[in-house]
Amino acid sequence: MNSTMIAIASAPPAPTVVRGDSTGSIHRAREATRAFADGLSPAPDPASVEALVLAVSELATNALRHGGGRYSLELSTDTATMTAAVSDPSPAPPHERTPDLNDGTGGFGWHMVRSLTRELTVTPGPGSGKTIHARLNR
Repeated sequence: MNSTMIAIASAPPAPTVVRGDSTGSIHRAREATRAFADGLSPAPDPASVEALVLAVSELATNALRHGGGRYSLELSTDTATMTAAVSDPSPAPPHERTPDLNDGTGGFGWHMVRSLTRELTVTPGPGSGKTIHARLNR
């Protein structure tokens, strides 16, 4: 008897959405990101999951600090990438600044996100705000 194995591709999960307006919401965004990645099949590379969690944490923090005090995070995936889309009400695009090594006022986040991601784009909307799309390899 000849048996044939059939690979069944599972449909990508529905996007996960998290909204936040406080520093406590950053923890929820990280947890949701990890749960989202843990639910993917096939499982993504563990280093990619950690990079995605860190990128989400930095983008959510930047949205709270510089983007109008609230954000919406949407996580999605395809066969090759995982995407975190973080929207905030500010139309101002992110900008690099020299990290503050003395007084601890920041400046590391955007540099870090750029180094962690495969592709990083900023698009207008929703409304008068912007959305940052961070794509990482699975």
